[in-house]
Amino acid sequence: MKFIALDRPLAVFDIESTGLNPRTDRIVELAVLRLEPGGARSSRTWLLNPGMPIPLESVAIHGITDEMVRDAPSFADRADEILAFFRGCDLGGFGLSKLDIPILEEEFSRCGMFFNAAGRRLFDALRIYHRREPRDLAAALRFFCGEELEGAHGAEADAAAALRVLEGEFARYPDLPVDPDALDRELNPRDPFNVDREGRLRWVNREATVNFGKKKGKTLRELAEADPGFLRWIVKGDFPLDTRRIASDALAGRFPECPFPA
Repeated sequence: MKFIALDRPLAVFDIESTGLNPRTDRIVELAVLRLEPGGARSSRTWLLNPGMPIPLESVAIHGITDEMVRDAPSFADRADEILAFFRGCDLGGFGLSKLDIPILEEEFSRCGMFFNAAGRRLFDALRIYHRREPRDLAAALRFFCGEELEGAHGAEADAAAALRVLEGEFARYPDLPVDPDALDRELNPRDPFNVDREGRLRWVNREATVNFGKKKGKTLRELAEADPGFLRWIVKGDFPLDTRRIASDALAGRFPECPFPA
């Protein structure tokens, strides 16, 4: 099978973490498959104690609980051997740039160690996929309708093409729900832990809690009492309408009700 003509080792890796913020979240599992230029392969997997509670929404994704990592080593305990396993390697994986590489760099930095991802070649399977299998409107019209898009980027032509693609998708996928509410739920799943649509506010211990910036972890009730200026900044800022409305209600002493049972 044709593959990369390796001239140095390739470390293909994946990370499971407490969340999606490389600065504040931590690694709970790291798996690396190392390919040598001569064809030899070796692999290592580390289960790690992140030193913080693993949120329930993250457990729902990767299945790793606080109990499972209770007696596991920390990243700092294993940093030397992890760095040694990556030594001299280019990097491979799927969608590495958004989380995997940044959170790995942060973990090493907290240990006083330097992981130089920028100095390595990066082979991301997701980028190859997007380059070779475009997902734009012209490609969708060609795939679902067998038509070429004429007048691309003109609003009328693009709107008409989008409708043809929708019709073509329903023809190709008969199991798509025709009920509007059911289709909306399938296409736009909402994280139940989000208070607002974008997750700027999250349910933590049944309290609506800020999920960004310096006030991350503060509840709306705490801010309404001790730092209402932050809520006023949200109300006047460049935030989605639902986020601004929730902040405005909090300033007036009205707080969202938690949907989870006590």
